[in-house]
Amino acid sequence: MPRPLRIEYEHAFYHVMNRGRAQQFIFHDTRHYQTFLTTLGEAQQRFNCVVHAYCLMGNHYHLLIETPEANLGRIMRHINGVYTQRYNRLNHTDGPLFRGRYKAILVEQDEYLLQLSRYIHRNPIEMKTPLVEQLEDYPWSSYPAFIGKAKAVNWLTRQYTYQLLGYPHKYTHYRNFVMLGNDPDTEKFYGKDNWAAVLATDTFKQWVYETLLPGLSEEVKSHVLKPGLTLADVTAAVANYYGTTECTLRQIIKGPDKGNEGRKVAMYLCQEILDERLSSIASYFNLGHSGSVSFITHQIRTLRLNDETFCKKVEGIIKSIMKQVT
Repeated sequence: MPRPLRIEYEHAFYHVMNRGRAQQFIFHDTRHYQTFLTTLGEAQQRFNCVVHAYCLMGNHYHLLIETPEANLGRIMRHINGVYTQRYNRLNHTDGPLFRGRYKAILVEQDEYLLQLSRYIHRNPIEMKTPLVEQLEDYPWSSYPAFIGKAKAVNWLTRQYTYQLLGYPHKYTHYRNFVMLGNDPDTEKFYGKDNWAAVLATDTFKQWVYETLLPGLSEEVKSHVLKPGLTLADVTAAVANYYGTTECTLRQIIKGPDKGNEGRKVAMYLCQEILDERLSSIASYFNLGHSGSVSFITHQIRTLRLNDETFCKKVEGIIKSIMKQVT
């Protein structure tokens, strides 16, 4: 399965995150935080992006970015690459700093930007052990600037967020809004282990599906838009198609039905759509070795390529899974 696609278009809004390798810290002291903010400001100037919020959190960061020129990939390559170089110089180290590619969630701004701004700014007090008692005392986020307790850097844009809030006393009302806590929908979205690539209403997701992802296979579309799809979700869809139960598909069946088709298809789609590790699939389907999953998925992939009737059957199952996505 290919890496998740980046959905890019002019004036798109994104929640962008990245973490240090093996959970290591990417910010150790004031020098590191300030160096990252300098790098972020340079990216804003060079690539004409709009920074609506940020929060730097020791071993990871959160950014809320708008891209007037549809260039998120270039922006993030600059930020992560240049900061890694500067971090290594500061620490006399070498090699990669981040765990891999950044995570970017496309955001429907009119419906979710306010809630996302609040979610990003609340990070320092939403940890098991809060970093500060008063959120305004955390210096490495844009929140103090949003409530007038600190001077905003010249590359931070706040006015659009204030406009969405719709109150005349912007500092007070933004503080009150953040102190209300995260809303249930946002908590539910970020509470999943496997985040979707789009934080939006069904109408917006349908627009993305029809307008921005033309010509892609159903598997790729589902991988881009998946709303936290799990092994259980995929297996349940396969079970429903074959008129059986999820529990039955997960069982090792001895005898003539040992290699039942539904069980094999479920394993194949768990890898093809979810990009799950073979070991995780093996454990879920009660197999002792991931090699068995590798053999089965290869078998189904080959059958799908060579048998038109079987291919249509698999595509029908994928479409039923896609209904959960869009």
